Amino acid sequence: MIAKLTGFIDSIGDSFLILDVGGVGYLVSCSSRTLGNIGSQGERISLCIETIMRAESLHLYGFENQEEQHCFRLLTTVQGVGMRMGLALLSALSPFDIYQAIAAQDKSTLTRADGVGPKLASRIVTELKDKIPPTLAMAQNVYPLPSSLAPQVEEAVSALVNLGYKRLEAVTTISKVQNQLGDGATLNDLIRHGLSQLARREA
Repeated sequence: MIAKLTGFIDSIGDSFLILDVGGVGYLVSCSSRTLGNIGSQGERISLCIETIMRAESLHLYGFENQEEQHCFRLLTTVQGVGMRMGLALLSALSPFDIYQAIAAQDKSTLTRADGVGPKLASRIVTELKDKIPPTLAMAQNVYPLPSSLAPQVEEAVSALVNLGYKRLEAVTTISKVQNQLGDGATLNDLIRHGLSQLARREA
């Protein structure tokens, strides 16, 4: 199994690159996000590689870091999310964005990826909500989201969504407010403080 490749970029296509490793050209499928970040023709790069064997063919999928590769592996455990769909999701969203959307049960964000409809987005959220790396949000200096929401928190989130805020933004804000105010916070407290924080952020 090939786990890593280091070489020179021979050429870059819409969804792949050819990596020259010691005179051998490897065709590696990548997300458009990775292709846009790794550099240009002739540059020396290293890619984390996922090797997929099918019948008599060998497919290589490349990632700029282990975080992206881990997210790809996680996504492709969901029924209906194949290799191409996994790359489509990683082309539209960063791993952090995907994890946050899943934690916030924000299906609409996932549908930004080509080929991901509401039903598949719902399946991704349902199957992966308890598998999100809890350290990722903390590493990004963002309040870590709960895998499920208390009824009162869900009501406050719904109120903000009804006012026009995105669900992910609402969940992040209300979860943070709940943590700051404690269990004694009322629904009105959550909404009022949440709106205040959002207003300051927009100012």
